[in-house]
Amino acid sequence: MFTAILLIVGMVLLVAGAESLVRGASKLAASLGISPLVVGLTVVAFGTSSPELAVSTHAAFTGEADIAIGNVVGSNIFNILFILGLSAMVTPLAVAQQLIRLDMPIMIGASLLLPILGMDGKISRLDGLLLFSLLVAYTVFLIRQSRKESKAVQEEYEREYGVGDEEKTPRAWKIDLAYVVGGMIMLLLGSRWLVDGAVRVALDLGVSELMIGLTIIAVGTSLPEVATSVIASLRGQRDIAVGNVVGSNIFNILAVVGLTGLVAPDGVPVSIDALRFDIPIMIMVVLACAPVFLTGLIIQRWEGFLFLAYYLAYLAHLVLAGMGSAAAPGLDAVVLSLMIPLTALVVLIFHKQSPLSSDKQP
Repeated sequence: MFTAILLIVGMVLLVAGAESLVRGASKLAASLGISPLVVGLTVVAFGTSSPELAVSTHAAFTGEADIAIGNVVGSNIFNILFILGLSAMVTPLAVAQQLIRLDMPIMIGASLLLPILGMDGKISRLDGLLLFSLLVAYTVFLIRQSRKESKAVQEEYEREYGVGDEEKTPRAWKIDLAYVVGGMIMLLLGSRWLVDGAVRVALDLGVSELMIGLTIIAVGTSLPEVATSVIASLRGQRDIAVGNVVGSNIFNILAVVGLTGLVAPDGVPVSIDALRFDIPIMIMVVLACAPVFLTGLIIQRWEGFLFLAYYLAYLAHLVLAGMGSAAAPGLDAVVLSLMIPLTALVVLIFHKQSPLSSDKQP
């Protein structure tokens, strides 16, 4: 009972902390003259991934390395298959041209880089430095590119994140700083309790820390992305819903794994199980986005359903593997060999241009 309470309270603190951090940081950034678009692309996308950073860093310091890697890999799989799938089922999602030209290749490249760096069994401090340096370069490029965005895009982000050019009073500054500090405290406490609770669950159920990281913790730390993307799709801000997921996936690898590798005393170990199946699945999921994103620049409702079906199949594998079922290896091979070709085939055969995609490209 106590373990369940620890898990739930930890998740609640992570979500509340991320929301508080994003709100305060967004207002402060806007008051310093940073445009709402840049706030959305950087502060919000990174802020919604702050639970992953807090959990993975804490797990690495306390010796639960499989939770650190499982959290990032599981969150990236969950972000695309569940969050994009659910958001697209709410309303078809627009895929911006910049996402196709820049962000999607970077997301694919970062995903491919992770197993390469982890082939020696760990993410070393040098590996972490490389990943974090790539994040800095990506962020600087985003800020420069944002100056070229249209007025309509700028206004959309201003409406979404509620930041403008209003002058800040001393009291407003203090309130925003309080949101940032309070959010960081909640993230630290929430990550500690969530990791402690997850380790206890793993011990009680006899399952691996990697399994717990891929499921309970991955879903828990991705809740801010769920809220941000689903609410954005409900409001009709469909490109923000997609951009938040892609930006968060890039941040999870470059910043979360990078910083964790930098601060962990002996680096972050990468298990054979993660290299053999879970990281390849993450790469397959990212590559499966390509045929969906490229057809009409719209993620249709049925394509969202396809993503959700993939996630259910992945969960089925995790459950079977956790139970030690003999069917798990066979499901591994099916999922790994069919995900990309099945996605491409279904999209090419059944994709129809909707009014959204035929009238105007985002």
